[in-house]
Amino acid sequence: MVKARTSAAALVEAGHVRINGVREKSPGHAVKPGDVLTIGPDHSVRILRVVGFAERRGDATAARGLYDDLKDRDLKNQDESN
Repeated sequence: MVKARTSAAALVEAGHVRINGVREKSPGHAVKPGDVLTIGPDHSVRILRVVGFAERRGDATAARGLYDDLKDRDLKNQDESN
């Protein structure tokens, strides 16, 4: 994803973010646990489900615990079924 809030806002304003399948154009739009974000930076697509929120800002490792990467999970399930 991105490192700075301004970069995240630019992705949203450029139309590269969907929340529950709906394109979002407002960087201030709230999300809640269970929402699915589809983010398309740099010719790739990330599909993430919001799991929770942190009390304070933290590092990238702590942030990874706040969402599920659905695309990675689908790839693991495909590998296990083969």
